[in-house]
Amino acid sequence: MLDSPGLLCLVAMQHVIELPLPFSGPRRRQSALLDDLRAFKEFGQKTAETEMPLGAGSGSVRVFINEFWTAKQRQASSLQEISYRACFKPQLPRFFIQRFTEPDARVYDPFMGRGTTCVEAALLGRVPVGCDINPLSTILTRPRIQPPPLEEIETRIRQIDLWVSKESSDDLLVFYHPETLMQTTSLKKYLLARESKGQLDAIDDWIRMVALNRLTGHSPGFFSVYTMPPNQAVSAKSQRKINERRKQTPPPRKVADIILKKSRQLLGDCDYPTRRMLAGVAGGMQFVTGDSSSTPAIKSNSVSLVVTSPPFLDVVDYATDNWLRCWFLGIDAKQVKLTVPKKLEHWQTAMTNTFRELHRVLKPGGHVAFEVGEVRRGTLRLEEVVLPCGMAAGLEPLAIVINSQKFTKTANCWGVDNNTLGTNTNRIVVFRKA
Repeated sequence: MLDSPGLLCLVAMQHVIELPLPFSGPRRRQSALLDDLRAFKEFGQKTAETEMPLGAGSGSVRVFINEFWTAKQRQASSLQEISYRACFKPQLPRFFIQRFTEPDARVYDPFMGRGTTCVEAALLGRVPVGCDINPLSTILTRPRIQPPPLEEIETRIRQIDLWVSKESSDDLLVFYHPETLMQTTSLKKYLLARESKGQLDAIDDWIRMVALNRLTGHSPGFFSVYTMPPNQAVSAKSQRKINERRKQTPPPRKVADIILKKSRQLLGDCDYPTRRMLAGVAGGMQFVTGDSSSTPAIKSNSVSLVVTSPPFLDVVDYATDNWLRCWFLGIDAKQVKLTVPKKLEHWQTAMTNTFRELHRVLKPGGHVAFEVGEVRRGTLRLEEVVLPCGMAAGLEPLAIVINSQKFTKTANCWGVDNNTLGTNTNRIVVFRKA
């Protein structure tokens, strides 16, 4: 909660309701949060409340079910419009950042992904800290916290000779017209050369980030011919089948124009106050590429809030999903070991190890908002699995917050009755470091 008595800001649909906080001290501030959740009706729905037992002799934790942020309207910053596999909405971290932190607090995501939590924290004047074993995460996140002016991006991209590379292959030509491939490989060559000489600056960082996001997709706004999905690459074999089925061949694209168009879109909300806010925290941002269970670079007792969503029970084939992005970056995709345990007990062990590290980096009184969504069509409730993991690491359960996009009865929400064919809820376990 807030570090001193003041105002609790409830932000939704781009407007703010301010509720007085008459409490002081950690326990009373937590009570204020629970009262806030009970009273929440920003989208016309009353909060349903139940409880979950914590096990023999351990009491229970309160469960709050409502639409706490909405999917009905676009309300996030344009800087968040980067495609990435299985990412949560920016409204989720914003909800907890505003309730648990003050400006300049350090907000951490140990499974950073595309950087949603880190970018949202920076937009709110908090210092972003992130970790991910995927090297793409920092590349996709850092440029959006220090975005260059559009004029500088245009000047730089027009200065790069995009007609010098001869790199080609049959696998790449199933995605790209020969002229587009020459532009793409020329840009790749330029960026790798700048990086090897230590000359990569914020403008290059931005161009690289946008290019990664435009490599493949399903519209003329991408470098490639029509392909699916936009946040990972199908194999060349699969793309050949798509081309045959759709009777398509890769059309020529103007790489520089596409990068500028996407840059213009991303920077749409970057007015002077936003840039000033980002600049105020960019100097303190910290990103780690590695395992979230071992982050010695992050100081103990330095983080006020963790907002994250871990990989769920599955096996992610990193080399297959990211082969094209890694090719562009000059990374050997096979060397990135991004395997998520398939067995529940192995997943629990991995999460417990991460929670122990989160306990170390959290300040006393700091919080964790751990989003687990749903898996296996709601038959496995990971919030029940996560609770003992956090408790084993010494964290205190505070609440379970279920954001339901299709609210019916408490029983239905709790039983995930409306999610038989998809994910309509976020399920967040909130912990506190005593």
